[in-house]
Amino acid sequence: MKNKLVLLFFMTVSVVLSQSKPIDYVNPFIGTSNFGTTNPGPIAVRGMVSVSPFNVAGTQNLPLEKDSRWLSTPYIYENTFLTGFSHVNLSGVGCPELGVILAMPTIGNLETDHLKYGSTYSEEKAAVGYYTNKIDKYNIKVEATATTRTGISKYHFPAGKANILLNLGLGLTNEEGAMVKVVSPTEIEGVRSVGSFCYYKPEEAYPVYFVARFSKPADEFGVWKKPRKYTGTEAEWFLKNGESRIKRGYTKEIVGDSIGAYMQYNFEKPTEIEMQIGVSYVSIENARENLEKETSGKTFNQILAASKKEWNNNLSRIKVEGGTKDDKTIFYTALYHTLIHPNTLNDFNGEYPKMKTRETLHTIGTRYTTFSFWDTYRNLHQLMSLVYPEQQSDMVKSMLQVYDESGWLPKWELNATETTTMVGDPAGIIIADTYLKGIQDFDIEKAYRAMLKSANQLESNPLRPGIKDYLNKGYLTTKTTHSGSVSTTQEYNVSDFAIAQLAKALGKKEDYKAFFKRATSYRSLFDKKINLLRPKNDDGSWLTPYDPEYGANFQKNLGFIEGNAWQYTFMVTHDIKKLINLMGGEKPFVAQLEQVFNNNLFDMANEPDIAYPYLFNYVKGEEWRTQEKVSQLLNKYFKNTPDGLPGNDDTGTMSAWAVFSMMGIYPVSPAEPMYAIAIPVFDKVTILLNKKYYTNDKVEIYRVQENSKSHIINSIYIDGEKLSKYFINHRKLSNTSVVKIKLQ
Repeated sequence: MKNKLVLLFFMTVSVVLSQSKPIDYVNPFIGTSNFGTTNPGPIAVRGMVSVSPFNVAGTQNLPLEKDSRWLSTPYIYENTFLTGFSHVNLSGVGCPELGVILAMPTIGNLETDHLKYGSTYSEEKAAVGYYTNKIDKYNIKVEATATTRTGISKYHFPAGKANILLNLGLGLTNEEGAMVKVVSPTEIEGVRSVGSFCYYKPEEAYPVYFVARFSKPADEFGVWKKPRKYTGTEAEWFLKNGESRIKRGYTKEIVGDSIGAYMQYNFEKPTEIEMQIGVSYVSIENARENLEKETSGKTFNQILAASKKEWNNNLSRIKVEGGTKDDKTIFYTALYHTLIHPNTLNDFNGEYPKMKTRETLHTIGTRYTTFSFWDTYRNLHQLMSLVYPEQQSDMVKSMLQVYDESGWLPKWELNATETTTMVGDPAGIIIADTYLKGIQDFDIEKAYRAMLKSANQLESNPLRPGIKDYLNKGYLTTKTTHSGSVSTTQEYNVSDFAIAQLAKALGKKEDYKAFFKRATSYRSLFDKKINLLRPKNDDGSWLTPYDPEYGANFQKNLGFIEGNAWQYTFMVTHDIKKLINLMGGEKPFVAQLEQVFNNNLFDMANEPDIAYPYLFNYVKGEEWRTQEKVSQLLNKYFKNTPDGLPGNDDTGTMSAWAVFSMMGIYPVSPAEPMYAIAIPVFDKVTILLNKKYYTNDKVEIYRVQENSKSHIINSIYIDGEKLSKYFINHRKLSNTSVVKIKLQ
């Protein structure tokens, strides 16, 4: 009996040890093809630094030659020509920026032309916090990991002459201004100019600072500016600086465009060199401090283990059971992608650059950046509020810091610059949604004032161009704007709905009435003859001739931004009941919505229509269409392959759609705290809740399969109480222990 108990104990331990963790299901290659614009390089949770293989600068970039959208990513899965590893990158964006501070190990005589020193690569692998490959031309194995503000690379050199290049001339955009300085045989510092996101306002370029530290002193070192090269040796450095390496001021320094620096070694046997690059948007000294605070005394493996632990803790906020291995990989990779942006801007000491002037300011908590709000207001921040409310709280506080510094809430903020990319006034939607979900530890009155400013200021309003027409007529016209008059009107409507909802919660009754009325002005653009939205001219007449399908696939048109009438008409989830009436009732509404899917007009890769599949839930008896379509879209567009995203991830928005949809809930109406319900992919989903914000510590969602062939929901129970509709309020969900979604 004793032996049986011992055997049972060890069998149990073996099973526990063999259980996979969430990080084991992350595939960083998902989204690196099909214009997903993610990259497989290591990054910490919401890290400032990522170490991405850079393969979009060479003669073998066939996808790049075919489509300029590839310019917005440092890495394309199909490409095979490596020119280095960049250290500040964006994930899942549709415009080029960053992709700078490129490091490249080589062997033999020094070559500084990337087209000549570039190489194919093989043996490529990626996991959470880790990337490796072998550079074929030089037989060098590369390994990389990262902390929040530091990238760490390990180069396995063969015997002979070896080089490590820091190329400041390469990047994803055309600003090239830089400075690089060899501080010692083990340290290089410098600065690179960046800042023309979407080629916007290149005159507003800003600096990113770095310090690179090497585990062994170089035998020779120097800087280059094409075509000249400036060299030095370790012996020369000691003659100038003596035995102490504390002294700085080594004069191997250069300023210019196509510049770089190198460390050169002569190895008698195969040797490992570790390079650590700390980054800051404030100063070189802060970059050095970031490097020291986050890596000092730690080995590569220790840093990697800490990164994996942090990632696993974050990904474990949601636990799934059942489903296939691919299902779990798609789910946890999507969750992983939602935890990259927004990312950290402030240094270890709390300093960060002020908006516009770039004066040094100090934050308590994390100052976040990369606010792609036109995308993320629709679902990503709702996911953060539910699962990571402490992060979402800091994001709202960061938005209010932007307001304090610039006088306006952010629109598409990046590294303390406002790019004003895309349209609408989305920040207030996120603030209202966050507050209404019970995350209220920020200055809501300041936030409300900021929202009113962008909603009402008539002159010099960067967030709401065309506001005079919007307030006077209720909509923008073809004269007001050269593109997107209807869709911009809709975006302002959603923002005004958010203000109305927040005003109601704050007891501001008159504001509630006024903004709720403004939120429905899209109705004036509804053409009942075609049951679609349609642009109007300045005199109030319809735009004629008019093709409601024109505008798909990024065709520029007068009515809609990145879409057409079919992809925007239903983007009024805050007013769906009225839209149903405008269309003539529930049957015409369902028929018109069904046409979007039947006629291949639905665009899974773009934001305006991503809530469409859930809109059938608003019509009793038609909810099965939501369940069917969500399942079909998940199966069609989200895969455990490099092309496993429907297109650009938009800083995690597409991934957030997948996370919610696979859990069986979706925040269908921004600034309205509720979720539409569909069929979960998994048998059980456990969402761990932060008790600082929510009364429960978790909520469990069960998929109860009563008929193995059924794919239709029969009933939904919340803690034993049957729901009458296919929606659940956020407060009820967060106060619920068990949700059971029973299939027929």
